[in-house]
Amino acid sequence: MQERIQKLLAQAGYGSRRACEEFIIAGRVRVNGQVAELGQKADLTLDKVTLDGKALPKLEALTYIALYKPRNVISASEDQERQTVRDLIPVEGHLYPVGRLDFDSEGLILMTNDGDLTNKLTHPRYGHEKEYRVLLARRPDEEQLATWRRGVILEDGSQTQPCDVRFVSTSGKGAWVRVVMGEGKKRQIRETGRLLGLPVVKIIRMRIGTLRLGSLKPKEWRYLTEDEIAELKGGKTSVADSRFTRKPAAKRTWTKNRTEPKTGTKRPWQKKDGERQPAAKKSWTKKEGTNQPFRKPERDKSGRNKKTG
Repeated sequence: MQERIQKLLAQAGYGSRRACEEFIIAGRVRVNGQVAELGQKADLTLDKVTLDGKALPKLEALTYIALYKPRNVISASEDQERQTVRDLIPVEGHLYPVGRLDFDSEGLILMTNDGDLTNKLTHPRYGHEKEYRVLLARRPDEEQLATWRRGVILEDGSQTQPCDVRFVSTSGKGAWVRVVMGEGKKRQIRETGRLLGLPVVKIIRMRIGTLRLGSLKPKEWRYLTEDEIAELKGGKTSVADSRFTRKPAAKRTWTKNRTEPKTGTKRPWQKKDGERQPAAKKSWTKKEGTNQPFRKPERDKSGRNKKTG
């Protein structure tokens, strides 16, 4: 079956579809010896597809791994000088990180060879949330948090999108805050904190979409469950998020009064048995020569006011 070349490259573990399109544009991909073009299709059972002269291997079984990336480790598949997240997982086959974390940041990284899922989780149009726990060197005031939520203009002239920022707890002279956002510019959290006068000490990513870090410790990793994979692909709602789903309010029913109404009056309505009935409507009249309402006084048989005589 023929597939677009960028999809075949992504499935082979060379990155997201967008990254693989750059390989094709750069002329690094060939199909049966001819330079491939963007949008071209191929069938690996019939055609020979190469990247930089290396033939694409047969499709591997899809793998999904959650890793706690420690500090001072690169979010990359390979590097000549420094340790990478791929070095922490002793599993054969192509695996690459979904999204990135700074060299000095830590937390959840998804490692996979599923190019379709990688594209879905990293492309801005899908708006998948990422949640971070951030330690600030100073305690923020409400004005600083409000500015962070609205978005700030970075040094390169771009403006960050609105995000959710909440105070969590104090830590010495600083504070922990929770940041949830749908974008991921390079060093965005650190740059935002610096511009607001809130130096960032530590960043821990707690969640990617519906996938959570859980109880993993630095350098620990685990395979995802079938339910977690289905949630990431949009197959069903996360159990963790179901608590935010509101149940529809029960519809209030009303019953008619069994007594027959008087002629010329509207039919009265009442609530269910046992519920409190509304108070009777008060009648008011205006005092002569004024606009002030007053209650009509009660009088005895002789016409005198019962209260004043």
